[in-house]
This record gives sequence, C-alpha cells and structure tokens, in this order.
Amino acid sequence: MKITTKTRYGLRAMVEIARETNNEGILQKEISLRQKLSNKYLDQIILALKSANLIMNVHGKKSGYILAKPADSITLLDIHQAFEPAMHMVDCLAPNYVCEKEARCSSKLFWQGLNNVVVDYFNSFTLQQILDKQTELESIPHLSSSNLTCHK
Repeated sequence: MKITTKTRYGLRAMVEIARETNNEGILQKEISLRQKLSNKYLDQIILALKSANLIMNVHGKKSGYILAKPADSITLLDIHQAFEPAMHMVDCLAPNYVCEKEARCSSKLFWQGLNNVVVDYFNSFTLQQILDKQTELESIPHLSSSNLTCHK
C-alpha cells in the first residue's frame, strides 16, 4: 500500500488551513507558497477537501478557506478518504474484487487484520494533534523554518 501524494499534500494543506485563526481564512495561493505546491495541483486537492466537507470558503468563491468542522474532530482517515474511497492493503480486500480462492484463503484473514490496524491508526490521529506537533516543532529555536518544510 502506498499513500498517494494527494493524501500527503492534502494533510499539509489541512494543517495550513487549520493554523489560520482569523475569520478570513487562508487563500489558496498562500497555501501554495507555504507548502511549495503548484497551484494547479492544489486546485485538485482543495476540490477534494471541499467535496469531503472538510473545508469551505469563508465568503464564497475567491475567498479564504477555513475548516468545516473543528480540527479535533477531523481524523487522518477523514483526510485520506477525501482522496481514496477505501483503504485496503491488498486488492482482495477491495469491495468489488472477485477472487476464486476467497472461500479457502487463510492469508486474507492476515491482510484484513493488518488493514484494520492501519485504518484504526489513521482514525486515531486528529488534525489537531498534527497541528499541535507542527507548532511544537516550530517552537524549537535551533530548527529553522527551512528545516521543517517537507518537499515530498
């Protein structure tokens, strides 16, 4: 299983949106600059986050973005599901996957168990926890902001 760049960048965008506490929200171009993401790619990410009801515009189109609900009620699973409909470690766990060996496949139980652990882990972290950790890292004096930027 590989986490897509949309999910990874979606989390980074959500952190930027969550850290803005003013009533105007944050403009997409500001997220793009802070996170060094192309505005065109960020369009797709923003659209998915809006469609998942995780963010919204403050004053309609061309305005800043804010969270649609509190950061402590948004899990990393919510963010992941904005980009991927379901999380499955192997193809045979996908809802519409047909396997002729399924009835006698003992390894599927292992994969399902592992899948459950990963889903539970994603569901155990909130955006607020990630934001708190980001704030903590930024308060460490010997780390410059360039050391905190993740480029991939």
